[in-house]
Amino acid sequence: MICRVLLSDFRINWILDFRFYNLAPLVNSMNRIIRFLRENGSMIRIMSLFVVTTLILIILFPRVGRFRYEFQKGRPWMHDDYIAPFDFPLYKSDAVLQHEKDSILNEFRPYFNKDIMVREEQLKNFSAMFENQWQRYITDNRNAIRGTGSFTGGNTNRDKSGMKEFIVSRLEFVYSKGIVNAAEIPAEYDQPDLSIVVLVEHLAKEKPYSEVFTQKTAYEFLVNQLGSKSDSLPFSKYQPFLRMLKLEDVISVNLVYDKETSERVKTEMMNSLSLTQGMVQSGERVIARGELVTAAKFRILESLKKEYERNLGFSDRFNLISIGKIILIVISMAILYLFLYNFRPEILVNLKQLTFLLLLVLIVSSLASLIIRYELLNIYILPLAIVPIMIKTFFDARLALFVHMLTVLIIGFWAPNGFEFVYLSIVAGIVSLFSLTNSYRRGILFLTAILIFLVYSLVYTSFSVIQEGKISSIDLRPLLWFAGNGFLVLTSYPLIFIFEKSFGFLSESTLLELSDSNQPLLRLLAEKAPGTFQHSMQVANLSEEVIHQTGGNPLLIRTAALYHDIGKMEHPQYFIENQQDDYNPHSELSFKKSAEMIISHVTKGVETARKHNLPEAIIEFIRTHHGTTMVQYFYKSYMKTNPGEEADLSQFTYPGPKPYTRETAVLMMADAVEAASRSLKVKNAETINDLVEKIIDHQIEQQQFDHADITFSDVTRIKEIFKKKLKDIYHYRIEYPE
Repeated sequence: MICRVLLSDFRINWILDFRFYNLAPLVNSMNRIIRFLRENGSMIRIMSLFVVTTLILIILFPRVGRFRYEFQKGRPWMHDDYIAPFDFPLYKSDAVLQHEKDSILNEFRPYFNKDIMVREEQLKNFSAMFENQWQRYITDNRNAIRGTGSFTGGNTNRDKSGMKEFIVSRLEFVYSKGIVNAAEIPAEYDQPDLSIVVLVEHLAKEKPYSEVFTQKTAYEFLVNQLGSKSDSLPFSKYQPFLRMLKLEDVISVNLVYDKETSERVKTEMMNSLSLTQGMVQSGERVIARGELVTAAKFRILESLKKEYERNLGFSDRFNLISIGKIILIVISMAILYLFLYNFRPEILVNLKQLTFLLLLVLIVSSLASLIIRYELLNIYILPLAIVPIMIKTFFDARLALFVHMLTVLIIGFWAPNGFEFVYLSIVAGIVSLFSLTNSYRRGILFLTAILIFLVYSLVYTSFSVIQEGKISSIDLRPLLWFAGNGFLVLTSYPLIFIFEKSFGFLSESTLLELSDSNQPLLRLLAEKAPGTFQHSMQVANLSEEVIHQTGGNPLLIRTAALYHDIGKMEHPQYFIENQQDDYNPHSELSFKKSAEMIISHVTKGVETARKHNLPEAIIEFIRTHHGTTMVQYFYKSYMKTNPGEEADLSQFTYPGPKPYTRETAVLMMADAVEAASRSLKVKNAETINDLVEKIIDHQIEQQQFDHADITFSDVTRIKEIFKKKLKDIYHYRIEYPE
């Protein structure tokens, strides 16, 4: 009861507060915001993608500043005289550091711990084994030994003692040298001239590694020693006994590789290596204007650049540096947006396509940032040519080249030797686009990978010759990175498949697969509607030839033409090309019903295509190949039989939409022209010319191509191609004699 009273009081107070404060303006503002979001939702999503991409690129940007001057070895210093602004160390070159590291590694000695108890234990084991085997041997061979005439207790004991002392002395010698486990030794230590350090109760002693035994070599040594005594007494007459001794059982490892100590000592030796060699004092002239950047000057400038950027990254000007980076990235993204807005607006309104482009830029930029920041690999291992290859596969070469160049410029902000990196990467991207004229050809990507490697190598060699002045000084190690780059370009194949399925794109490889007439859906079309199948084949030939000569994607339009009439499989008998006798089922239907049956093949085609998982790009051709035209025959027949009656035009009109690309417009023309040409009673140049002109002009009058990227000049040329192709199909044939 109390709760009900409190709740009723709350409602009354809320109503009073609402009336008192008059929240209507707030509600109106909220409604305006909601209306704005609904009306501009697409633009908001687009801008959100660009903002997120920009923020991620800003995060990826290195946190240090940039040295403002560009320089290259072997070229003059193109700036004013440069005076050192502060004291800075002169860093050693990579070659010098590598040489010193190699020297340290040559001086390094691996450490082994010697277990002295192993020797004592194994000698004791040998003594027991020897005594047991000797007693067994004497027992088994007493008669044979007595027959030799030399069997006496004193002689036997003396022989026994002599053999035992000899073998023990050899075992002691082996254990004094040391026995190691070969499987534990790193490969770089397995060298005949290497020395090792043996630790015995915390006392270190250096000795040649060649003097150390492995278990195998120790056993071979003992066998050889016994064999060398086989021609002397007492070994000659006790060979059966010696073979009874299992010497391998008393050979154990007593030198254990001390990995922890070895690595610690090696690390200490490496840490003691100095990275610098001298200092440059503040106020000292580093280089004069026009002075040649020699190897020595290049090393000084590189040291200055490294120290300058390091100091700048931790200075109080860090905020200004961050603002500069933000502006650079924002400008780069703005340029990409303006390019899409002016030249590829259809991508801006397609969220999947825009996401794909920005995601591709982010993935490549992220990999480049990780490689450079953490020095994981050389930056040239990154296959930047994948960017234009991927975009060219799904879009066009112009967009691919622009996005590739923009991506390279962004990465060039933080890549070492920025100009050289940008030049090499852009040239490699251009070559990849030139080589991918037909990406569905087998082996074309292998050729592209080889060309990329050759271009990288040639341009790098040219830069090196300019910088070094002689071929012998060129560092050949980057060629291995270029080879790896070319190999990684081959990953475009699986990546194209992944992105194609993820974003619903359509690659030329998929189009080639779909255009195979043995595809199950096309075989079904040929079985259920053979006339329609033959019509589709002719439309494919016509439209492909037009696009090939006027520009566009021939493989796309050919594939789409093969599937554009699959909706006729539902009721093939209602389409004249499938009627094989004089019977016409339309004679039993009203004109409206006949028009409905004819028009329905578009919607049925879309349903069938979706059922068989055809790409959306192919479905668009099915949807638009009749545009918003009318079924003229049944409309005019209806008007003749119902004079004065106002007909519902929507019942005789295809649902559309109208063609909106060059390819969809050409398919619409080819479909109408090819179908009408079959009805010609006389097929000659004159009738074909009149037919093509009449049909296409009628489509233009109905404004079917207003949304397509096609001009009147294109239409004129298309007409001529249709006329020539139809004349070739229906060319005059001589009459064979009976």
